[in-house]
Amino acid sequence: MSEVITGTPAVDRPQTLAEAYAEPDNFLEIDVCDPKTEMEGTKKFTTYEVRVRTNLPVFKQKESSVRRRYSEFQWLRKELERDSKIVVPPLPGKSYGRQLPWVSADKGLFAEDFIERRRKGLEEFINKVAGHPLARNQKSLHMFLQDPVIDRNYTPGEVRGHH
Repeated sequence: MSEVITGTPAVDRPQTLAEAYAEPDNFLEIDVCDPKTEMEGTKKFTTYEVRVRTNLPVFKQKESSVRRRYSEFQWLRKELERDSKIVVPPLPGKSYGRQLPWVSADKGLFAEDFIERRRKGLEEFINKVAGHPLARNQKSLHMFLQDPVIDRNYTPGEVRGHH
């Protein structure tokens, strides 16, 4: 079952205004934005807002927003590799301290250009993953995208459509 997304209506007639501005049949938009550096004890880390807009029936919420850190993207990737038959795309690199030996490691991870590059990479990663029909039904993805807190003791499996 492959989704074909075309811009032209099947019939040869001008598109009506309603059609031109209608939401596409199936859409899933995920933005990774608003990076914030946070502290937990003496540990510093960056979280990103993961915003979802969708009309896919399989998602409980049509719009949601959660904050995730890099390690949670790693968790999702591991879960999907283990539970689904898909080839999961790689995440952007862990840090670039090695590429810039003259930057102190601490500064490197929190430098704005690094954070922005990572944000873009994470956004690409999550859109690729969520765009895959098999990954899209995994509980881990739904939890990652829509639950305020990831329950690492969840029971892996598929989400049944919420019709």
